[in-house]
Amino acid sequence: MTDVLPASEYMDEVREINSALASMPHPDVTTEEGLAALRAAKFSPDLRPTLKPVESTFAGPEGRLRARIIRPDGPIRAVLLNIHGGGFCIGDPADDDLINDLIARHAHVAVVSTSYRLAPENPFPACLEDCIGAARWLLDTAERSFGTDRLLVAGASAGGYLAAQVLNWMKAENHIERVVAASFMFGVYDVGRTPSQAAATEETLVLPSTWLDQFHRNAFPGLTESETRSARYSPLYAADLSGMPPALFTVGDLDPLVDDSLFLAARWRTAGNETQLDVWSECVHGFLNMYPKVGAQARERIADWIAARLDTAGL
Repeated sequence: MTDVLPASEYMDEVREINSALASMPHPDVTTEEGLAALRAAKFSPDLRPTLKPVESTFAGPEGRLRARIIRPDGPIRAVLLNIHGGGFCIGDPADDDLINDLIARHAHVAVVSTSYRLAPENPFPACLEDCIGAARWLLDTAERSFGTDRLLVAGASAGGYLAAQVLNWMKAENHIERVVAASFMFGVYDVGRTPSQAAATEETLVLPSTWLDQFHRNAFPGLTESETRSARYSPLYAADLSGMPPALFTVGDLDPLVDDSLFLAARWRTAGNETQLDVWSECVHGFLNMYPKVGAQARERIADWIAARLDTAGL
């Protein structure tokens, strides 16, 4: 099923913010100065979560990793592994506090937002190895730590990519039945470029063509686009997506990654999996944190969908 959103009463807000985003700076993230500037920038709304996040650590494949944990009041129905975005080069587990807090309260799940090693200091596959390490940790400890062995997986932007790759790993390792549902938010699923990525220009809002190029060079150095069109590098090319959990794909139609969601959602559905695709009209990459009204509406829709999947699973 595909829905095109939002309601018309929010379009003035979307267009006003899009106009302001046209002057957004785009430092060269292949330089030390540009990367430092981007890492210092703030992309999350200046709002505090209702529940108090707790910082913890766990053993990753190459050292300790941080986990930002948000627990709901009362019994926990499942544990959500959240993977933050940032073009593989920036970002932090706290970036998704607002949506993680909402999901924890509304769906009564514990949310574990993991860190991972960032490029260019640690190019691929370091990020994926760490996220698989986080999944392995939850598979081993969720029931003991949270009172349930049922999992959810979510990720935004580069985190959507990593979430999809973690699910592919879980399927290969025969853990996929533990996953109740997955939420993919404006992820990149073809590192070798979908048509909408290839059509991006310097005028593309938020994620222009130069940033697509620079993030690729930082995360996948020495690899051409054609070389990354394989399941090892791009989850869109997974040979078999049957048996995957229900998935919600969320993306804006002005996002140069829109085709990534359209294509992976189509493959997800064709493989026989429950699939919901939400395409938000005139919305940009990362829009959940860009627009106050529409962002809140989208976050609520995701939380509602996750709660409904848990209801269907009898949790």
